Amino acid sequence: MSDNSNAETLQRIQSAIEAARVVFSRFTAGAIETEYKIGHDPVTEADRALDAVLRKELLRDGEGWLSEESVDDYTRLDKSRVWVVDPLDGTREFVAGIPEFCVSIAMVEDGRPIAGGICNPATNEVFLGSLESGVTYNGKPAQPSQRTTLDGATVLASRSETKRGEWKQFEGANFKVRPMGSVAYKLALVSAGLVDITFTLVPKNEWDVAAGVALVTSAGGFVSTRENGPLRCNRQDPLISGLIACGPNLREPLLQLLENHMRPVGSQPTPTQR
Repeated sequence: MSDNSNAETLQRIQSAIEAARVVFSRFTAGAIETEYKIGHDPVTEADRALDAVLRKELLRDGEGWLSEESVDDYTRLDKSRVWVVDPLDGTREFVAGIPEFCVSIAMVEDGRPIAGGICNPATNEVFLGSLESGVTYNGKPAQPSQRTTLDGATVLASRSETKRGEWKQFEGANFKVRPMGSVAYKLALVSAGLVDITFTLVPKNEWDVAAGVALVTSAGGFVSTRENGPLRCNRQDPLISGLIACGPNLREPLLQLLENHMRPVGSQPTPTQR
């Protein structure tokens, strides 16, 4: 991606985030009507309104689109540049009035997340970056945790996974586990070094993680799928087995820890929202 293309992509992401903030301002977290999709995932009027404004701000001729709130258009598979977005990641938290939700935007080029933007309107945090530019947190340069051991590390866990008891296996560990909604927001916090680690114990979809992966990678952090490889996006089936993210120096101790704890891929439970 050329310098001009990189700057233009980041500008579009920034403009889309600002437009999303305006939409968010029309709704009150914790006081919004909720419907439920098949599989019991919540959806609100805000999800749909955000999807519409993001599409308007981001999409240009020749680009593809993959969003949690849009009917999938498989013409995206023929595009080299594809927007992968989750208009409202952490809908459960939004409905409950918990400030752990965000808009998540990724530009994917030839299957690789190359730029991303994540905004939590409740906490007024914006994470923006690309492989070429690095990452900013509220406009200032950021980098992931430089911690070298798991001792005392802060690990963000899925709120729903912890409720189901899936993190009990880590009780008594030498790191702190903090439950939180929105996997995109968790990844953003890792990218800026505000926490050390996050990982999922169940599958996720590309739109949940693409922007966060772009940010962590752009900041110099470590990200891997459960298959122990880089995330490839814009596949026909957007479901991935799970994700691991941390500061660069925690890669080996984290992989060693998870080798003993993570289930084989084939035994994963049904994917659920954060």
